[in-house]
Amino acid sequence: MIEETLKQLERDKARQLHYNYTYKFIFESKWQNSPEFRQELGWLLEHWYVCILYSAIYIGLVFLGQHLMKNREKFHLHRSLIAWNILLAGFSIIGAVRILPNFLSMLLYKGLDYSICEFDMDYGVVGFWTTAFAMSKLIDLFDTAFVVLRKQKLIFLHWYHHAITLTFSWYLFKSFSSIGRWFVAMNFTVHSLMYTYYAFKAARFNIPKKISALITSLQLGQMITGVWLNVYALLKKLWGGSCDVPMEGLCFAFFIYFTFFVLFYNFFTNAYLKKKPSVVKVCGGVFITAGMKKSE
Repeated sequence: MIEETLKQLERDKARQLHYNYTYKFIFESKWQNSPEFRQELGWLLEHWYVCILYSAIYIGLVFLGQHLMKNREKFHLHRSLIAWNILLAGFSIIGAVRILPNFLSMLLYKGLDYSICEFDMDYGVVGFWTTAFAMSKLIDLFDTAFVVLRKQKLIFLHWYHHAITLTFSWYLFKSFSSIGRWFVAMNFTVHSLMYTYYAFKAARFNIPKKISALITSLQLGQMITGVWLNVYALLKKLWGGSCDVPMEGLCFAFFIYFTFFVLFYNFFTNAYLKKKPSVVKVCGGVFITAGMKKSE
């Protein structure tokens, strides 16, 4: 199976001509041409399912950590939180800057249908940042350590979002789902704004609540777009068209995007649309429920 997939990548390489990057970093060029690329890609494709184990361990550690911290003083971790959010913001910004030119050029010159149903995103700049994106979801799990160690209120949306996103990202990566380019582009873009906001909040800048409402709205919009994309791909396949998304992947993606939509919509209405919402704080990758003190 791996050999067939790699042969498919060779065929896809010739199709990836949407956007010619004027400059490529060494690591981006090597991702396309080096033998190590083949070896690493083959390993990831063959062992993608370990993300399920990682997610299960993560959830167990979350609740174990909360139990261990129950009778302990909280850690403040002020400087560490600032540095962490700056790191993730920087990664997301660079990823968005490298991914979006190709993505937008493809939409402009090859159209919406191509962007949803044709897979050709495994080489060079796009290939490197797509892989980096999938791997980064493992790193994102450490967001929750700041919530647990600082004894902030942890809601279901937070840990569910992290665990499922890791599994979903690695599944899309191994299945070569064409719809994944939308997920990567949207996520990099929203996370660029989100983690920048977190960094400023961690540094105790006084940011208007409208900004946090805007970021939550963008997250909600991402989920609505995800549902629509999956419906589009499903209908095309049912009508006999060609679309590089496995049917089981469509079912998985629709379930995830729909549950995310429900959870984010519920959070948005509770946080911003009720008459007397409490103070809304953010921490570690998703918005945390209202009701914390401003000093935290």
